Amino acid sequence: MKKIVILGSTGSIGVNALDIVRRLGRSWQVLGLSAQNNTDRLIEQALEFKPSLLCVSQPESAKKLLGSLKPLNGSLRVLTGPEGLEELAAHPQADLVLSAVVGSVGLKPLVTAVKKGKTIALANKEALIVAGDLIMKLAKRHRATLLPVDSEHSAIFQCIGSEPKKHIRRIIITASGGPFYKRQASLESVTAEEALAHPTWKMGKKITVDSATLMNKGLEVIEAHHLFGVPYDQIDIVIHPQSIVHSLVEFTDGAVLAQLSHPDMRLPIQYALTYPERLACPIKTLDLKEVGKLEFYPPDFNRFPCLALALAAGRKGGTMPTVLSAANEVAVGLFLNGRISFTDIPAIGEEVMRRHRKPSANPGLDEILAADAWARGQAQTLEKVTA
Repeated sequence: MKKIVILGSTGSIGVNALDIVRRLGRSWQVLGLSAQNNTDRLIEQALEFKPSLLCVSQPESAKKLLGSLKPLNGSLRVLTGPEGLEELAAHPQADLVLSAVVGSVGLKPLVTAVKKGKTIALANKEALIVAGDLIMKLAKRHRATLLPVDSEHSAIFQCIGSEPKKHIRRIIITASGGPFYKRQASLESVTAEEALAHPTWKMGKKITVDSATLMNKGLEVIEAHHLFGVPYDQIDIVIHPQSIVHSLVEFTDGAVLAQLSHPDMRLPIQYALTYPERLACPIKTLDLKEVGKLEFYPPDFNRFPCLALALAAGRKGGTMPTVLSAANEVAVGLFLNGRISFTDIPAIGEEVMRRHRKPSANPGLDEILAADAWARGQAQTLEKVTA
């Protein structure tokens, strides 16, 4: 029996993961679940999967959970806040920790799980982006295993297989282009509703907006750099509207391997959960005759400046990716709340990066968290300028 803890069980990744656990049946045991605000869904999940630990952000939510889960109270503990999330990530019986919380709030729990030598299915890309060097060093020291959940990084992971790093010539990350890649009109008037209407993927709000700005793809380059130890000069991006080819790896002999499937997050989530096994997955079977054509285009860095910002931050390294990720997270929230325009998102990220004149080259966890907090404060002040 495989025992799992899911950090962020009420989001799209967590819901899909529990659907996989439900389908795989008795070979799985859910030890712990967490949610930020969606206590109603967490209650439903707890009643079905009967974990021994739950974690929520606020004490008031914990009281609601305990009141609604009286049949489980004898075996249930409810944790709260960041410390609770860390305790959940360190669950001594967990064989697998799925990190699916959104944003830098997932950093400390991830570090905790890594230090415990856990096998971690990683869907929280921000944690690796803001502290990639630190996390990879800790993973090596504590013999923790990181299994990528992002469709692109899962594809790269599958293509590389057991090949040594010296055989990799180039990683090619595909991007759908989001809803606006072929849009001729100005992007300044884009609404939140339009930005959330992704043409091929169903994801959470923050990552969907990041896909629309192409920030997501730049952040994925940083993530791939850390996960696979490949220099930035050996990572390319191509726009692929059909979202059938999830990424490619070119080897030194000229061979290029790609992973293809219909865009359905259940596949990479399940692969991370069941690795190294491959089990039947209820996604649509790929029929290339039905797909008809696969298109690939170069990215437009001028129209989508978030992409260039992310690559610049990654190359600068240190705390610069931390600062950009935090500023972008704030900016996306402001956009979704109607307080800034779509084109203000890269403007805020660029200005906060400009103000971060002396990034720390080899930051520890405290420096990273301080840089994150500083960048969020700076981004909030810039809202008043752009509003």
